[in-house]
Amino acid sequence: MDSTDRHQIVIVGGGAGGLELATGLGNRLGKRQRADVTLIDAARTHVWKPLLHEVAAGTLDSHEDELEYLAQAHHHHFRFRLGHVDAVDQVSREVLVAPTFNDQGVELIPRRRFHYDTLVLAVGSVSNDFGIPGVAEHCSFLDTTAQAERFQRRLLEAFLQAHAHGGPEHTTQLHLAIVGGGATGVELAAQLHEVANQFAAYGMDQIDPSRDIRIHLIEGAERILPALPPRLSDATMHELAKLGVEVRAGERVVRIDADGIDTASGRRIPCGLKVWAAGIKAPDFLGDIEGLETNATNQVLVSPTLQSTSDERIFALGDCAACPWPDHDEPVPPRAQAAHQQASLLVKSLTRLIGDKPLPAYRYRDYGSLVSLGKYSTVGNLMGKITGSIMVEGHIARLVYVSLYKMHQVALFGFTRAFFLSLANIFRRAVHPNIKLH
Repeated sequence: MDSTDRHQIVIVGGGAGGLELATGLGNRLGKRQRADVTLIDAARTHVWKPLLHEVAAGTLDSHEDELEYLAQAHHHHFRFRLGHVDAVDQVSREVLVAPTFNDQGVELIPRRRFHYDTLVLAVGSVSNDFGIPGVAEHCSFLDTTAQAERFQRRLLEAFLQAHAHGGPEHTTQLHLAIVGGGATGVELAAQLHEVANQFAAYGMDQIDPSRDIRIHLIEGAERILPALPPRLSDATMHELAKLGVEVRAGERVVRIDADGIDTASGRRIPCGLKVWAAGIKAPDFLGDIEGLETNATNQVLVSPTLQSTSDERIFALGDCAACPWPDHDEPVPPRAQAAHQQASLLVKSLTRLIGDKPLPAYRYRDYGSLVSLGKYSTVGNLMGKITGSIMVEGHIARLVYVSLYKMHQVALFGFTRAFFLSLANIFRRAVHPNIKLH
């Protein structure tokens, strides 16, 4: 079949769901030349988003764990195109990609248009600052690998500066505040506690972690991890208290400046480093696509087949999709397991679409939630048809938590390569520092 006659599938977004979908469709359709599969992303490499809090803390070197889109495309029979999609023309069935510039502002790639017969939006989510003054100017975000790496550099520089001066230059230099007591905020708080102690172990003995470092976790709801059962919140609170993390639940942030955070109760929390992990939304450009139905947070409204409610040629998956969840008031939650399930379904669905067969409906299977506190603990609940909901913690919970990432690797590389990647990671950690020091 001539390439001009093949079905054109364009996937926008190379996150967990988008990349798994491109890989699966490339292996199933691209390899057999039944369709041309194109993945578009603004980054050159992929890091699994649930690991970004480790990148930010420096306990994971992103350059050792990243996947290169071009190489993945070559090995799995799809095309990768670098660029930021900023519009969709539904009439001509084209996505519009903004020009790409280098660090010096020189245009490397001009504006382009890509035709599609089927479009899949998998652009994930970004932080929602809710218009609170000072958030954009004074907080770090963890939406992308570049943002996580930027915070890690700021963190390292703050410690190096304090060490060189015999201690912090001012009281709050090494006071860290994380706004958002969801999984990302909780996991980052635990990682930062570990890093603070590791810095001292690597010779920064001018810094006394018990005296100079404070970690604040601020949550607007009455408890941290508000989306999870209360018993998990209580167990996590107990673990964080043992680490010395100061949890402030029921505190709604109203303003942030260079020196600290103000809450609605009148509390002032002085801090030098601030991370915003409270609330998410889909990228703004989705809400600007004419004719595409979206909700207040820019998520694309989709039917159970994951097709847009306004255009059956457009599908959406992952955090950017508002997918119905039967018997629940809310749509399917924005979790990695949902994106993984939806990508697996769409590999089958788009294969059936090309064969003019009916599409299956997506039904979310909630296997529970896990929160990792680094080397200290892991807590969570597992869901099963037979067992119902059971609470797990410690080594068993940690093993299940790690297995989620291994499932992602298996989807991208196959079982054998994922196994050897795990072995390589074990040997690498045995000879490398526990934290990134550059």
